[in-house]
Amino acid sequence: MSREVRGIRYGPGPRRWRVAAEDALYGPGGFYLRPEGPAGHFRTSVHASPLFTAAVARLLMATAERLGTADEVALVDIGAGRGELLTGILAALPAGLAVRPYAVERAPRPVGLDPRIEWCDGPPAGISGLVFANEWLDNVPVDIAETGADGTVRYVLVRPDGTEEPGEPVAGPDAEWLARWWPSAGPGGRAEIGRPRDEAWAAAVATLERGLAVAVDYAHVRDARPPFGTLTGFRAGREVPPVPDGSCDLTAHVALDACALPGAVLLGQREALRGLGVSGARPPLALAGTDPAAYVRALAAAGEAAELTARGGLGDFGWLIQPVGIEPPVLGADGPSATAPTGRAGPPETV
Repeated sequence: MSREVRGIRYGPGPRRWRVAAEDALYGPGGFYLRPEGPAGHFRTSVHASPLFTAAVARLLMATAERLGTADEVALVDIGAGRGELLTGILAALPAGLAVRPYAVERAPRPVGLDPRIEWCDGPPAGISGLVFANEWLDNVPVDIAETGADGTVRYVLVRPDGTEEPGEPVAGPDAEWLARWWPSAGPGGRAEIGRPRDEAWAAAVATLERGLAVAVDYAHVRDARPPFGTLTGFRAGREVPPVPDGSCDLTAHVALDACALPGAVLLGQREALRGLGVSGARPPLALAGTDPAAYVRALAAAGEAAELTARGGLGDFGWLIQPVGIEPPVLGADGPSATAPTGRAGPPETV
């Protein structure tokens, strides 16, 4: 038996990808509700190195300085996994900064998580501070569209085993979104209709009274959309065909330029992390002679930093930085600052 909600049909048989992925990821027994969490299947920047969490901690401190308040500052992690990012940030923060951390996640609260962290299924409203979403938007399910031989753009329907077939023509707001943000590449071309991600991001930003919202994800922009899309699956550290049966992660890169609201800044992770003080430079060899242990530690940190900023890997992530009621902290070679340094070369890319 099937049912229809907001024009989308739920039930057995082929379904639009957005519905199928929602069930596979977040429905009963869904991939993201499993006990092992995302870390059991793939590495994010959070899992790669504590340098990443330390960098976000510095961004939080710069945001607090911008807010200019003596009260506590909120820290909201959307798509928190099992709380790894928040745990690392709290460990990296200096004493004296009052932080109220929130983990936004559909999975149950992990046993043994720091009791200071509030676990919730949606971002709290009316806060001032930093909202951070690392690899969240790529798991907000979207519909897939494909252009047929006759030039008609249709929704792609999918069965639980991953087999696909063409559905009805794309129309209404979805067609308008495609025309603006992902025009057809011609017969055989595919696109991921990012409108649900735009709406999810706008809703997350709207929870801020003042502060900074940051989304970090694999991304592309309008002038360089992949002609056949990016939908794929991951299981146990390996890329696999996207099958909406709950056995694997389902992910697609994010049109961050479409998500961006007025005043947003778009950066690459390489640039953003270097601006937050993460450098892959090797330590001077002379240090090996004077303090071998310090040299080994610095060498290991340089290797981790190189992974976080590597081309063809984590360094290719995009950062969408959205200020609300404040000027965004300036990211410089020595880390973030609340005021622009003298002789700054120019403004970052804004939307």
